[in-house]
Amino acid sequence: MISVHVQQLSCMLRPRRILEIGTFTGFSALCLAEGLPEDGRLYTLELRPDDAATAAGYFARSPLGSQITLLTGDARTIVPTLPESWDLVFIDADKTGYVDYYEMVLPQLRSGGFILADNVLFHGEVLADEVKGKNAKAIAAFNAHVMQDERTEKVLLTVRDGLLLIRKR
Repeated sequence: MISVHVQQLSCMLRPRRILEIGTFTGFSALCLAEGLPEDGRLYTLELRPDDAATAAGYFARSPLGSQITLLTGDARTIVPTLPESWDLVFIDADKTGYVDYYEMVLPQLRSGGFILADNVLFHGEVLADEVKGKNAKAIAAFNAHVMQDERTEKVLLTVRDGLLLIRKR
């Protein structure tokens, strides 16, 4: 699971402020929260109320739950309202929104902070001669967008479906 890898990265980085875009069941948020110091906080955003309710149940049962703030709604409207500077951002939401999320969080990411983007190989579809499908095309466009961005340094981790490790200069 990719969550084990993000947990390891979070524990190595020890971020004080984490933003996760795309909560789903909350497993990744709980893994990311493992790296928080005692005064750290993780904000996780989920569009779908049913998935947010599932995640909230898991957070309530976790000793890390008190450090997690779950917000339900569109990340495009929520992120600009959060008065935080991020040490670590994990993007694992709708693939067509990746470029928007990247551009939205980069100004709020501290210098030396990291963005982790999941599913950047998109089942290998982004490597095809002709990329097909809405999500594969969106991820291919995101990858190209990030690769040409001189504000950041990047490393592709080829675990599972690809994890792009992006560090703000």
